[in-house]
Amino acid sequence: MTLTDSQKWLVLALVIAGGVLLYLLAPVLTPFVVSALLAYLGDPLVDRLERRRLSRTVSVVIVFITMFFAGLLALVVFVPALENQISVLIGKLPTALAWAQERLLPVLASRFGIEIDLDPAQIKEHLSAHWQELSKVARGLVLQLGRSGQALLGWLSFVLLVPVVTFYLLRDWDHLVAQVRELLPRPVEPRVTALAGEIDAVLAEFLRGQLTVMAALALMYIVGLWAVGLELAFSIGLIAGLVSFVPYLGVIVGVVLAGLAALLQFQDVWHLVAVVAVFGIGQMLEGMVLSPLLVGDRIGLHPVAVIFAVMAGGQLFGFFGVLLALPVAAAIVVLLRHSRDEYKRSDLYGTAASDESLPGL
Repeated sequence: MTLTDSQKWLVLALVIAGGVLLYLLAPVLTPFVVSALLAYLGDPLVDRLERRRLSRTVSVVIVFITMFFAGLLALVVFVPALENQISVLIGKLPTALAWAQERLLPVLASRFGIEIDLDPAQIKEHLSAHWQELSKVARGLVLQLGRSGQALLGWLSFVLLVPVVTFYLLRDWDHLVAQVRELLPRPVEPRVTALAGEIDAVLAEFLRGQLTVMAALALMYIVGLWAVGLELAFSIGLIAGLVSFVPYLGVIVGVVLAGLAALLQFQDVWHLVAVVAVFGIGQMLEGMVLSPLLVGDRIGLHPVAVIFAVMAGGQLFGFFGVLLALPVAAAIVVLLRHSRDEYKRSDLYGTAASDESLPGL
């Protein structure tokens, strides 16, 4: 189907109008996008339960309750654990400052000529002053939120709206997809359906597979660092697992943070070697087992493209743009792949190839 010039301008105008509308309605649409992502992640589990001869409603209830209690368990377990880790880190600050003043600064001064005046009393004074300022800001923010009924109502509606919308989207997901497909013009329906299927495959493999890999790596790092005896095992392992969606970034961040923590806590080389071994084993398992098994090799989302998409979405639309970044990036990757294939099948590509084969060119 070939579009006329007027139809092309109409499509362009609709795209621009849609972008402007998304920008204006971003705060309102954010809970709906969160719900759509949760429903997208949970729909395969619902379909799998349906294949076991359970009704759609019963399958949705089982998956929804599982997701709800998983989120609740994460809050109950992770928040106190992170609070405890922050307390441990604050307690380690005097030891870290003393170690840096006695061992690190002399090495920097003797080998690199870097002179740093590190006064623990002055640093403590600065931290106390900034902590007092931060406390004032926090109190003012709490008072402002208390006075602003609209902000409080917005957060409350977000918390209550996401579970409700997620449940209904999970229940009607297949029906909504079928309705959208029926609305497509018949001449373009097969091609659009094929493109949507490829976009779904790319996005599903990245989101579901990579999230599973990140969780598995975080668990391995936490257990491994805990076995080493590191007091900050939970927070460092969790951070390393969360940033592991970029190849080698999780290992680099984890080795640096865990290595510094091991030096401060144990002050020997053997625990540092053990930390490196934990992340080395994790990286080997990720490369040879987890990623090939859970993610696959045909995603097509380069790590640099993922980072750029998330940063660009956040800059343009805020948190709403961050949520939409990966679906839009997956769609762009599939469309670019088909555009490249169309170009290679076109006369322009064939003419250029034949011209290069001529003598003297």
